Amino acid sequence: MQKVTVGSASFGGSQALTLIAGPCAIENEDLTLRIADELKKITGEIGCQLVFKASYDKANRTSVTSFRGPGIEEGLRILQRVKDEFELPVISDVHDVSQVTAAAEVLDIIQIPAFLSRQTDLLVAVGETGKVVNVKKGQFLAPWDMEHGINKITSTGNKQILLTERGASFGYNNLVTDMRSLVIMREMGYPVIFDATHSVQLPGGAGGASSGQRQYVGALSRAAAATGIDGLFWEVHENPDRALCDGPNSLPLAQVKSMLRQVLAIDAIFKQECGV
Repeated sequence: MQKVTVGSASFGGSQALTLIAGPCAIENEDLTLRIADELKKITGEIGCQLVFKASYDKANRTSVTSFRGPGIEEGLRILQRVKDEFELPVISDVHDVSQVTAAAEVLDIIQIPAFLSRQTDLLVAVGETGKVVNVKKGQFLAPWDMEHGINKITSTGNKQILLTERGASFGYNNLVTDMRSLVIMREMGYPVIFDATHSVQLPGGAGGASSGQRQYVGALSRAAAATGIDGLFWEVHENPDRALCDGPNSLPLAQVKSMLRQVLAIDAIFKQECGV
């Protein structure tokens, strides 16, 4: 398997899974820094590698009036501060080719949103930066279809790729996670991440916004760890019920430590017993 290293974190092989976590969108600077500070303390105490996640712009919201974030310039400034003050690698998503150059100056991992996982120009542009690329599998894709996205990125010579499962469309306003996809994508030779919080999202389920079922984040995270993953993706918030973006499927910050301990214990058993 291709091992991917980014700053103080790495993905792949027999090591413990790495956590990618943070708020869905950058709501304001103070909240972002508080969440980064707490996540670093929690993962440091447990001994888990951390990549901090927050979006500067959520361009694929349900409604034109939905909160999107502070925009690329201010958002990247805040993420740079997270990098500098907490010595954490950071990840955020790009939505079109025009954002790639600026994003690559700050981000350690550039993320391709699920809805854009087939956008050839975007995949190639991100690949050309030489940065680590995290491709979220589209809700409309079979896991084996991710091979085409991989080929678009590797055509640039970049093999620093992560693949993320975040659920598949299952009727109207619902997603389902097929755990086989984790195995299938891992067999492609690249580290696989499981996005548990987006897997419990109910797209458009609240009319003009998405809803979610955060009570199932723990169960799906534990199941994914038992299946075999290299990283876990959680959107977290101090008070998800008041979050400006993806609150219904976000994990309360107060639950991160206990849930992460459970997942890491299962992850260790899988990797020891299966000889990964």
